[in-house]
Amino acid sequence: MLKTFFLLIALSIFSNLAIAQDTYRVKADKLRVRQTSDPKSKVIANISQNEKIVVLDASNDKFYKVKLRNGEGWVSKDFVEKITATPVAHASETESKTPQQTQSTATADVIYRVTTDNLRVRAQADPKSKVIGYLPESENVAVLDSSNASYFKIKVTNGEGWASKEFLVRVSPVNKPAASASTIAASVPKETKDYASIVFFVIVALILFTVLYFSIRYASGNKVLVAFSVIVILVIGYFCFITFIQAKVVSGTFSSNEDIQYKTFNFKSKDSVTVTDAYTDSVFTSKYVIDGEMIKLYDQQNTIMLLIRDENTLIGEGFTRGTFTKK
Repeated sequence: MLKTFFLLIALSIFSNLAIAQDTYRVKADKLRVRQTSDPKSKVIANISQNEKIVVLDASNDKFYKVKLRNGEGWVSKDFVEKITATPVAHASETESKTPQQTQSTATADVIYRVTTDNLRVRAQADPKSKVIGYLPESENVAVLDSSNASYFKIKVTNGEGWASKEFLVRVSPVNKPAASASTIAASVPKETKDYASIVFFVIVALILFTVLYFSIRYASGNKVLVAFSVIVILVIGYFCFITFIQAKVVSGTFSSNEDIQYKTFNFKSKDSVTVTDAYTDSVFTSKYVIDGEMIKLYDQQNTIMLLIRDENTLIGEGFTRGTFTKK
């Protein structure tokens, strides 16, 4: 009898442990697995996007202890989401819901606009908390929590943060569809063609050809003067072309040694860049466009702006500050 009692206790403990091991899905492109729950600890593995993992311990504020094939490790909570199974017993109840009831269960993020330049985003709702980034004026952000008296919890690129309510004004809510299981890629707006540069280049070209025409006509006897005029006109025309007409191209990997959120930008193609996020210990891929001297990266509700100083140097503007040099 006593053996049976202890056997029942052991089975109960084992079943509780089995239930506690929840299954999660990786959201990041490549999620790093660390040896301990310290963000500076050794990386022991990498998990691909959409791969399922088993969480063994969720007591830490920022990291999950997960099960690996050859052991255990720790991953950031920001880039995994729990996979919830729908009970079969309630399937009929789900089917019987009307479209209005289904729509009412959908969550909604409220969009706010930044009213000041370089709005600080902090890790916690505390004015002494660490600054994790900056938001430019007129930037739109999604507010996740407005219960705090002085701060909004907002959605930033690949994470969350807290910003002062004083510098945010409500724009409109954005309703999310109830059956939105997959992650929607950020859309890049169409570039507006600036014809002013083309018109200016055409005017300069007409002036140069006019000067060349009169130089050949009235100084045809002086071959040196004609040759000099041709060279000057070609040089001026070339610099006008690369300045006003030729599209800017960025390639290669740019990195920074400063203590900032985004450490590297790897421009793989003409519209795709891979970004390393040091604060959330993750890597994500985003679309970008080049507008004049400015590179704009679009991800979720945020825009990361980089100024092209020269072919080997980029300057972070707005939310991401810092100087990035080409490797």
